[in-house]
Amino acid sequence: MTSLPESPLRKRFRQDLGLAGLADSTQETYIGAVARLGEHFNKSPSRITEEDLRDYFEHLRVVRKVSRSTTTTIALCAMKYFTEKTLRRAWTSLEFIRPAREKKLPAILSPEEVHRILAAVFLQRFRVCLVVLYSCGLRLNEGLQLRVPDIDSARGLIHVRHGKGGKDRFVPLPPQTLLQLRGFWKTHCDPVFLFPAPERRVGVPSVPSAATQPMHRSGVQRAFHLALSASGIHKDVSVHSFVMRGPHICWRRA
Repeated sequence: MTSLPESPLRKRFRQDLGLAGLADSTQETYIGAVARLGEHFNKSPSRITEEDLRDYFEHLRVVRKVSRSTTTTIALCAMKYFTEKTLRRAWTSLEFIRPAREKKLPAILSPEEVHRILAAVFLQRFRVCLVVLYSCGLRLNEGLQLRVPDIDSARGLIHVRHGKGGKDRFVPLPPQTLLQLRGFWKTHCDPVFLFPAPERRVGVPSVPSAATQPMHRSGVQRAFHLALSASGIHKDVSVHSFVMRGPHICWRRA
């Protein structure tokens, strides 16, 4: 946790999340949520009582007025994993701390608005990444983890490996998206990642070598929100909602 960064408790919680098959990003989100619980009461999360937990969720609902998705998907799920799997405690309060489902209409972007947002993305690596995500219907992590062999240009397909739930699938790759992807790849020629983390080189660039990791998700998210603001579009959309409402068709592998 934040107060005990190397504690056995944090290591045990991370191990439990990993054994449950949760993605690294989800693990970090849950660990952060439990850390905030401990910070709220200024004590180790292992000393949190069931009454503390009830007070905390009331604080989130009444004082902070967090959204349902924040309360349930992050805080509640994190606490359930932490208390039930790591602390081995069965707290009945966790079974009914669940706000009513919100009924909100989603923010929909028109094709013209999508083009305005993409045109406002300054750096090519972020713009092409968003184009791939939108036109192919990929989640952010799926797009960032794409590798050169995943592109089947002959059949116009992308092989998405280890998507949500650990499932592989094929998705159509539009010809115009392929052209943009090829153009961007020629700027770095990384033999592994299509969107490698940018390296700072001094002097003349050397022969490209395999990147150790793809570019970070926070860079894409920041670029999207800056472009959204610059485009003058006042809609509550994120990279996730932008992608999930794109004009894509997914083909799952048999």
